Amino acid sequence: MTKRGVLPSQELRDMIARGEITAQTEIEDAQIQPASLDLRLGARAWRVRASFLAGKGNRVADRLSLFEMHQMDLTQGAVLEKGCVYVVPLMESLALPTGIQAVANAKSSTGRLDLLTRVITDDGTEFDRVAEGYSGPLYAEICPRSFSVLVRPGMRLNQIRFRAGHAVLDDVELTALHHAQTLVPGTPVISQGLGFSVDLRPDSGTLVGYRAKPHTGVIDLDRIGAYDPRDFWEELHADAGRIILDPGAFYILVSREAVHIPPDYAAEMAPFLAMVGEFRVHYAGFFDPGFGHDAAGGTGSRGVLEVRCHEAPFVLEHGQIVGRLVYEHMRTRPTRLYGADMASNYQGQGLKLAKHFRMAG
Repeated sequence: MTKRGVLPSQELRDMIARGEITAQTEIEDAQIQPASLDLRLGARAWRVRASFLAGKGNRVADRLSLFEMHQMDLTQGAVLEKGCVYVVPLMESLALPTGIQAVANAKSSTGRLDLLTRVITDDGTEFDRVAEGYSGPLYAEICPRSFSVLVRPGMRLNQIRFRAGHAVLDDVELTALHHAQTLVPGTPVISQGLGFSVDLRPDSGTLVGYRAKPHTGVIDLDRIGAYDPRDFWEELHADAGRIILDPGAFYILVSREAVHIPPDYAAEMAPFLAMVGEFRVHYAGFFDPGFGHDAAGGTGSRGVLEVRCHEAPFVLEHGQIVGRLVYEHMRTRPTRLYGADMASNYQGQGLKLAKHFRMAG
């Protein structure tokens, strides 16, 4: 029986060598993360009338002809406008073997820019899910929600994980792991994952987060540390441990807990329950092995929360549970950990905007 778990970086390299992961241009070493592979935009985009799934028996290319408004060449750079929906073929394709399935998600910087981006496939009936044994192309659906963005071929907005079998830890296993390796300080809330809460009483000052401004310029995704946050964000201050979320607004907040992902595990951020409030906390959700790990320079790292409020204004209180981390077994330990032997923008983080913005200090 094949060992279950998320495939680590060294097994991703094996998949590439066997032709189970292929690409139009050679896959770069920088794309391979401890427990995932970054996916690259191709050279063309389709502006479409609406988001869609291919559905059983259908190809994405055929559905594009039904919903296409116009095509765009990305070679010299092109702007994806706020509020519009685009489909971009990705450079990578898959030929998954039996027993291996995949799940995709937005990269951290993508989520922090409020870029709704999801992977779709031929025959697909769910976003960001690739069925066992799938063979075919991958596409990114991109909908900028707060900021228009300038993109080019090769940019990496999505990442994909591969797993064998059921790898999720149940609550009993998660409790035992916490006792052995301390996943968060104090007594954890464990219910279908590790609960985490929002920090609205920072140790110093009153800055608790940021709210996206409604009318801003374009963000070139290749420009790192280039933008003044004041041009795109309003600071959120609180001295009473609460804020009111406005419908339709997008916020960057931070978890109260410092999170730890041990080297033999990976985690994914998931929504808590719809019943706890009219908001969503879940855009970029992968936490790699070694995130917040002492030996990898983390010493516990906060989770940045990308929050969008829905139909009604909602009061968010300090310490309120807003999401959960679902932990999974790695099939084997990665040869490289997040933050240890590779560039990692968010190891040891607190409240932090995407890497495109200059931060004070």
